[in-house]
Amino acid sequence: MSNHFAAFHDTQQTAEACAQFILSALDGKPKSTLAISGGSSPKIMFEIFAKTKFAWDRVHLFWVDERGVPPEDAQSNFKLANDHWLAPSEFPKANIHRIQAELAPDIAAQRYIEDIRGVFGPGLPQFDVIHQGMGPDGHTASLFPGQPLIQDRTGFAAALWVEKFQQWRITLLPAVLLAAHNTAMLVTGADKTEALDAVLHGPLDPQKYPSQIIAREARDVHWFLEQSLATNAHV
Repeated sequence: MSNHFAAFHDTQQTAEACAQFILSALDGKPKSTLAISGGSSPKIMFEIFAKTKFAWDRVHLFWVDERGVPPEDAQSNFKLANDHWLAPSEFPKANIHRIQAELAPDIAAQRYIEDIRGVFGPGLPQFDVIHQGMGPDGHTASLFPGQPLIQDRTGFAAALWVEKFQQWRITLLPAVLLAAHNTAMLVTGADKTEALDAVLHGPLDPQKYPSQIIAREARDVHWFLEQSLATNAHV
């Protein structure tokens, strides 16, 4: 397990650095795998991807998590990526493995697991890169504080109810998140200072700060942080 930290002046520069890291990690492989998250900072990253000449036909794209909404819904993580990256860059549709969150949650989760197995084959899938973020409460993926699945180390993906938002989510589980060859954590915003400090320096309590499972257990984590956030969180 190792953490690598880099801090940048603002959100734009932070997202740009994360994008370049991901591109470098995927480049040169005959086939690579990437899982992405949603949010405002990734939007900038997706726009960079759309402007970059890259062999996207060699990349199989998955999602870390998805809200229980149809793909055309404004809340959809797929829609965010599609609008700002996939459609503009004409990303090969056969390589897009979205979560079918318009289906019943358990069915959507099972189909996603089958899709993952179809690309990776048997055994635990090991993504080349998994991009994640972190919420002000310390959550990552759709693993929110108090969620029992934070302790799961065997499952690939699952549907879970997020009481805070009164919404179903489908999310990758810790076993898959921790197996990635590279994890790119893109974290911006002053409202995440307290959580980041606790995730990196506080007592181990992933039920309270789920992002600790990445900071304390993942094999190779690259953190891309705004300078003010990094400074105030004592990074």
